[in-house]
Amino acid sequence: MFAALRAFAKSWVAAILIGLLIVSFAVFGINDIFTGGAAGDAVVSAGDAKVTSVEFRSEFDRMKSRLEQQAGQPISLEMVDQNGFDRRMVDGLAARVAVSEMMKKLGIRPSYELISREFQKIPAFFDPVSGRFDKRQFEKVAAENNMTPEKIIEDIGNELAERHLDAGLVAGMRMPRAYAAMAAVYMTEARDVAFFTIQPNMVPPPGAPTDAQLTAFMRENAAQLTRPEYRVLSLVRFSPEAVAGSIAIDPAELQKRYEFRRDTLSTPETRTLVQIPAKDQATAQRMVQQLTAGQTPAAVAKAAAVEPILYDNKPRTAVADRKVGEAAFRLQANQVAAVQGDLGIAVVKVLAITPGRTVSLEEARPALEQELRRDAAMEKVYAQSQAYDDAHQAGSSLAEAAQKAGVGSMTLGPVAKTGIDQQGKPVPGLTQKIVETAFGLPAGGESELVEAGNGEYFAVRVERIIPSALPPLAEVKDQLTRVWTMREIGRRMEARAEEFAGRIRKGETLEAVAASAGAPVNRMERLDRATAGRNAAALGGELLSQVFIARPGEVFTARNTQSGVVVGRLLAVRPGGGPMLARMAEDARGQMNGQMFEELQQASRLAARNEMKVKVDYNRARVAIGLEPVEAPAAKGGKAKK
Repeated sequence: MFAALRAFAKSWVAAILIGLLIVSFAVFGINDIFTGGAAGDAVVSAGDAKVTSVEFRSEFDRMKSRLEQQAGQPISLEMVDQNGFDRRMVDGLAARVAVSEMMKKLGIRPSYELISREFQKIPAFFDPVSGRFDKRQFEKVAAENNMTPEKIIEDIGNELAERHLDAGLVAGMRMPRAYAAMAAVYMTEARDVAFFTIQPNMVPPPGAPTDAQLTAFMRENAAQLTRPEYRVLSLVRFSPEAVAGSIAIDPAELQKRYEFRRDTLSTPETRTLVQIPAKDQATAQRMVQQLTAGQTPAAVAKAAAVEPILYDNKPRTAVADRKVGEAAFRLQANQVAAVQGDLGIAVVKVLAITPGRTVSLEEARPALEQELRRDAAMEKVYAQSQAYDDAHQAGSSLAEAAQKAGVGSMTLGPVAKTGIDQQGKPVPGLTQKIVETAFGLPAGGESELVEAGNGEYFAVRVERIIPSALPPLAEVKDQLTRVWTMREIGRRMEARAEEFAGRIRKGETLEAVAASAGAPVNRMERLDRATAGRNAAALGGELLSQVFIARPGEVFTARNTQSGVVVGRLLAVRPGGGPMLARMAEDARGQMNGQMFEELQQASRLAARNEMKVKVDYNRARVAIGLEPVEAPAAKGGKAKK
């Protein structure tokens, strides 16, 4: 695709098409050409409210970015598709829109004052220096999030209304103490148990398995034993890192880059100053006299009924009024001056000066050389990739085209689709994108030149495919024999344990049966669900599960974590009580309150969705984020047709 697009871009057909596009943009407008209007483009709709494909994509991008920051790794569209994240997000949006429209229908809307106070809690909308609302900053934040300012204000109002609705739903709500007490009794209940363990040495070992038995065992476990498909690959890579070491730095280019970057590399002079607005020149001169006489800027500003602006250790470019900044940076420390700025008259006083520092060429040399070497390397790699692509398009094989481009090719593999070799180790030099490209080709197939990011390119050829298959019995006979033998011993231990358990159920004591087996009896008293967690590693989950579901006197068998099978009897059940029961009941009550609130909240959103007859289009949502549609068009009531 990469090569085809590049070749097409050079053709006369592309030139004509681009000319037609320019004309269409001029006549119809860019938005109409690509969107065809917003009519009918609703991922979610409820009443008058709609979430369009563009809005859904913006919401998806914001959510995906937050999840990637939390996870510390990128989230691919394949992961989104496999986990059904797109559908869950559509359902979440549908619930939000439904609740918002329901609240409007009920007349539940926050006041302007409430929205204003909530708005002021968002620092991104305010100037960090003056602390005042900055309309341009507000519009910039909205644009960065693909939202309009009106949409942000509407969302703040909806969130406040929903918060107040939830508060009303749970006001005074408390779970009955009887329910919490039952949960506490369940948690504090203690049990006494006695058991003994059948070990592998207590059963006769099985004989050596036959080849027929091992073959049948392989077939039973084919899913675990089948080897994946492997491929042998030829790969050519174009990487800036591979050529950077051979690039020499031109001193003239280094000097030129230093002159261009000197200001950004150096530390600018900064100043701490105060700016006081003045309504006219007379007022400004009076302020100058007051400040020169020793009055504080705060007192002078207060007397003039204005708010002073403090710039704390800021460069000249940080001063909002350009002319005021230029004048302030011509003053000496503690000097005062009245300035006619672009935004009005102001009085400035310089409180402190921190001199700037110019970085020398020698200090900047390592960083600048690295920049120049990286830029030159990327140019060289692009030239190599162009030479390779031209040769490959002309009919040369991957190896021949690589040689003409001045780079070498390498043979890798056998490698599985997961990027590991036949020994289960990662194959050096491979990336996930290379592997995905290779496994999308047939045997003998060669990819076009693929852009890998960061200035890198690659092309891959599939030399040989080793199909997925069960390994030959001879190769895995020893390992299979060990596993088969362990399985047979386990079965014999389970049968032996059931035999002993049957004797106990018929009236023999657990101690007598354990003695006949040559096993010691273990006793555990007052084992509750809290202490059970601390014994899980030693006893095993299956044994503990049997202890807490058995009735008093019941005999049971279970696997433990020591490769043995346990024969046990529940001796007694002790109900909890005392001060701990009361504390646990109160703690359980709080947790149950939270669970009940979550269920009530979910029920209210489901009711709102049904009442507002929400419609969703899962296919449109998938297409908006770059996935293939998988369902028929959405039906009414928020359900999609299968």
